[in-house]
Order: sequence, then C-alpha cells, then structure tokens
Amino acid sequence: MKNPKIKFINNYINDFNETLSKVKSQKKEVNEIFKTLLRYKNKRTVHVFGNGGSASIASHFSMDLTNNSKIKCLSYNDPSIITCYSNDFKFENWISKTIQKYGNKNDLLILISSSGKSKNMLNAVKAAKNKKFYKIITFTGFNYKNPLSRQGDMNIWINSKSYNIIENAHQFFLLLLVDMIKKFIK
Repeated sequence: MKNPKIKFINNYINDFNETLSKVKSQKKEVNEIFKTLLRYKNKRTVHVFGNGGSASIASHFSMDLTNNSKIKCLSYNDPSIITCYSNDFKFENWISKTIQKYGNKNDLLILISSSGKSKNMLNAVKAAKNKKFYKIITFTGFNYKNPLSRQGDMNIWINSKSYNIIENAHQFFLLLLVDMIKKFIK
C-alpha cells in the first residue's frame, strides 16, 4: 500500500499542474497584461493589492517588478495604512481610500482575490474608475463570473476551489510576467 502522505503530495502536484494547464487558454490575456505593464516603464504607477496570502503575493510581485524593470509598482501592506484606513473608514474601504490618496489618472490597478467577492476589492474598482485609472486587472478563482472579474478590464481566472492552488497559480502568473519583462525588455 502506498504511503498516504506521498499519495497526497502526488495528488496535490497533479491538481496544481492540471489547474495551470487549464489556464493555458488565457495565454493571450497574459500577453495583453504583459503589453499593458510595458506602458508603465518610466511613467505612471502600478498599484497592487491582495488580502491575506494574496497580500504577500502582491508584495512579492511589486518588489520583483520594480526591482527588475523601470516600472514603479506599489503594494500597500504597511500595517499602519491598513489599520488607519480600516479604523477610520471600515475595512471594506481601506483599499479605496489608499487609491484616493495615492492613485492618479492613468495608473494601473491589479487586484488579487481568490473569491473575487471581497468588498474592499470591489470598492477599490469604484475608486480606480473614479480616478480614471487606465486599466483594472484581476486575478481570481472559484466562480468564473465572480463580481470582481466582471469589473476588470483584463482577468486571469483560476479554475479551482482550493485557496492554496489558486494563490499559487496567481503567484506563478504574476512572476511569469516579471520574468517576461526581464527576458524581453532591456
């Protein structure tokens, strides 16, 4: 009989690989996001947000993008920003308040939400539209027609019901974009 832990590991890897293979149909969307990011070289700002594990992914992507390109990308995971705006304006408004304070016309917004239902993300879309951001890019999972992806201009949807699979796939595609920029932009 096979070791149940080894079986779990094999199944988990197979599930992740299968999930990634389903997203291959969105290769054109990934390429469009790549081209959109290139517009921000030496220009406006890319703002990226996530909740929980997605906040860590947002920070990782932001630092790698900024470090490996001439694209200014900001992630606002400082506890003082989150707790101040959450306390003063409620948690569902902390991202929209951040966009109101730091965003400018023609900036780019990237929102990472496994469920695509987080109120703070949905309110962020409204704030970005009010500021006349150039595009809104969403990374979501679970249900294909989730509220956040319906409001994005470009969307990467991960066909999974597992938070960790979705978040790993989001990180995979965001870092793929960084590696594309490193390879194709000098």
